[in-house]
Amino acid sequence: MLKKIKKVFKQEFFQLALILLLAFSLRLYRINNPVADWHAFRQADTASVTREYVKADKIDLLRPHYQDLSNIQSGFDNLEGYRMVEFPFINAFLALILKTFKGLDLVLFSRLASVSISLLTILVLYKLVREVSGKKTALLSAFVYAVLPYSVFYSRAILPEPYFLFFSTLSIWQFYLFAKTKKFSNYFLALLGLLLAALLKPFVIFLAPVYLMILWQFRHNRILLDPRVYLLPILAFTPLLIWREWIKDFPTGIPVSDWLFNGNGIRLRPAWFRWLFYERLTKLFLGYFGLTFLVSNLFKKGKGFYLYGAWWLSVLLYFIVIASGNVQHDYYQNFILPIVAISVARGMIILYEKLNKKIALATVISLFALSWFFASKQISGYFNVNHWEYIEAGKAVDQLVDPQALVIAPAMGDTQFLFQTNRRGWPIGFEIEDKINKGASVYVSTDYDFEAKDLEKKYQVIAKNDNYIIIDLKAKQ
Repeated sequence: MLKKIKKVFKQEFFQLALILLLAFSLRLYRINNPVADWHAFRQADTASVTREYVKADKIDLLRPHYQDLSNIQSGFDNLEGYRMVEFPFINAFLALILKTFKGLDLVLFSRLASVSISLLTILVLYKLVREVSGKKTALLSAFVYAVLPYSVFYSRAILPEPYFLFFSTLSIWQFYLFAKTKKFSNYFLALLGLLLAALLKPFVIFLAPVYLMILWQFRHNRILLDPRVYLLPILAFTPLLIWREWIKDFPTGIPVSDWLFNGNGIRLRPAWFRWLFYERLTKLFLGYFGLTFLVSNLFKKGKGFYLYGAWWLSVLLYFIVIASGNVQHDYYQNFILPIVAISVARGMIILYEKLNKKIALATVISLFALSWFFASKQISGYFNVNHWEYIEAGKAVDQLVDPQALVIAPAMGDTQFLFQTNRRGWPIGFEIEDKINKGASVYVSTDYDFEAKDLEKKYQVIAKNDNYIIIDLKAKQ
């Protein structure tokens, strides 16, 4: 009996299933959080596109809307509430399910959808690494991706990133198989994955060195003479170019993005190196001690060395070009998650092989445990909800105010408060009369400041307590 149990535990399928179960369990941590944790503003914007689709009579993929009617993101008043960023096929898919099963909670369901796609990413990553480097590295890569604290948080966030990681990793895996076998099925999936990843995040273009290295690796297959290779980028990026051309007709819904490149002049300056390679990679991702595993990769070439090196070149190019965006927002580093997981896993194996056998296993486990512990300390605050008063005030608005009302919910431009009201409107105060003229009918604030006090004197109060005040801007005193 004991031998049978040991045999089961040694089976690759069982080991991978355990990793996926562990990944799923970790990602359930605070899964029922409202949209008020780390980067809630971006999560709120993403979730509100889905919510507007749920509310609408039909799902219009070409004209997505969201909650924010202000001029904060685009520089223009966005009274139609257009949201012209990623092509909203994920939002539409989620909305279709929510429309069908009306009892589902939008936020919880959206988080669980992110979790589910992240589990598929782990599976795809495992398949890719197994093909390139073998079973041991593949299982360890899947494990690292499953438990890395940064990965855990962002795998249950309501963002495009979890889907982008799945489609981009799927594309690389299938392209590797295509280069090896020249099968059309592999080519089609590589193309589809790349196309969908590009529609979510054009940053996928920075993975070009990975594709080029795969072609070089299989040059003996005469893969470079296959016309499908040259059609791939054309077919994959044409829909993105069409989408980008289309959204030019909706400038009010296009957030200003030039600043992402080098808006604050930080590119390649000391602060750039510090933030991206120390604050983010060393501390946030690897908890200091995990850096040992990255460095270990340099001491052995082995299978996949040049392919993974090309992937790191992609990361470097991404960091250099999208300099300000990467420094300002840590969710931009989701892009590097797969190669970090692979490199940590590979480094663990190399370090184990280089050390004395008596201490090798204990050393590797200890270093990884310390890495995970200190990284989790960096991430733990990300799960916190820091503005429960937004939740309380938002529920009150949702109960007391007409569903069609346009709301002013001042939070210095942060849309998470506005999201809690389940209404469209403005996430910032000031120029109240101008907003009233544009359709605002309700003002809600959790700060009883000079603006709230002034409006209280002029208009009727719908509700007021120690945590919030709701004012009817259509009913004067």
